[in-house]
Amino acid sequence: MVALAGPLLAGCERHDSATLGRIAEHAAGYALGGVAAHESERYLDHRNSGQSYERQLGGSQNIQHSGRMGLVFPETDALPNPRLTPGALNSAVTQTNLRETICRPGGYTRSIRPDEHYTENLKREGVRQYGYPQQMGKDAFMLRNYEEDHLISLELGGSPDSPRNLWPEPHHVIGGWGSYAKDKLENRLHSMVCRRRISLERAQHAIATNWIAAYKQYVGATPDQGRSHRYGG
Repeated sequence: MVALAGPLLAGCERHDSATLGRIAEHAAGYALGGVAAHESERYLDHRNSGQSYERQLGGSQNIQHSGRMGLVFPETDALPNPRLTPGALNSAVTQTNLRETICRPGGYTRSIRPDEHYTENLKREGVRQYGYPQQMGKDAFMLRNYEEDHLISLELGGSPDSPRNLWPEPHHVIGGWGSYAKDKLENRLHSMVCRRRISLERAQHAIATNWIAAYKQYVGATPDQGRSHRYGG
């Protein structure tokens, strides 16, 4: 396999506001973009430096995996750009109505999840804004390398449709900090919020500011990349 001067090849798997009941952004609560942690600052440095991925990763590397071909990204791409994706909240979810919303029996997120056509269009635009590769094989192949993820997951009261809460999160990142690891954090924080072990606001702030740091605090030091059931991030 030939190493690329970009994300490395490896094996991998893979509105309307009226309809959603006027779900508003909760930007004033956190100023999330302004409190981005060190990894987010490194992301901006990486993007602004003009250096290639190969140079960021310390030279050519070969990564062998079985299965479909896909991309593996540098760790700086595990966190979203806080200027593009600071996070946004669903104003219908509050600490006082958890049992009627995200913690209700039978689930909640399916009732507010945006249409796939809407999120796919956002994903395409996000790939362009983030400067990710776009000219390698078919477009469908490229899009499979990302999940159009809610930074603050739906199960934690994140906005379903705000572009400020959605970004093309890579599935596979050097070190294991890809989308599947973030899924584990979302499930853990959801469980803690519903069991009243952590406040909704604290969980939202932790995952929006630096989800890797939150993972290490609430899940463990080593990322789990296995796919699992999700409540609906």
